Amino acid sequence: MEVELPSPVQHEAGQSLVSRRALSQIVRAAVSGSYGVTGLSDDRPAQRLMASLGLRPPAVLVRLRAGIHVELRILVAAGLPVAEVARQVDSAVRYSVRRAIGREIETLTIHVGGLRFQGANLDQDSTAAPGSDAA
Repeated sequence: MEVELPSPVQHEAGQSLVSRRALSQIVRAAVSGSYGVTGLSDDRPAQRLMASLGLRPPAVLVRLRAGIHVELRILVAAGLPVAEVARQVDSAVRYSVRRAIGREIETLTIHVGGLRFQGANLDQDSTAAPGSDAA
């Protein structure tokens, strides 16, 4: 016995709403997974408080006027080429936003807030004598 299934209903294209907070979380996840990024420039509690009071710009700023505009403030691991890390972050953020919501970022500005040194490696190297090989 054959059963005739109803034809699929044609729906009109709708709209989806994405908040700035959701986009900010997508961007933060993309930045934190990028090679060479050691953190965002407001990752300490005192800096976050200053940013929330408006005394300091936030690490991830998303604007939704006539497109998506993102501004980032990152910290880069010392010893890595800053330009290459910035290109990696740019690519990762644009890909993540495109994949998550299907839209392109109009402008993406990346500010490098500083370099972060790895403390454990520096302590070992600084105790070695200048002419000796540190193993």
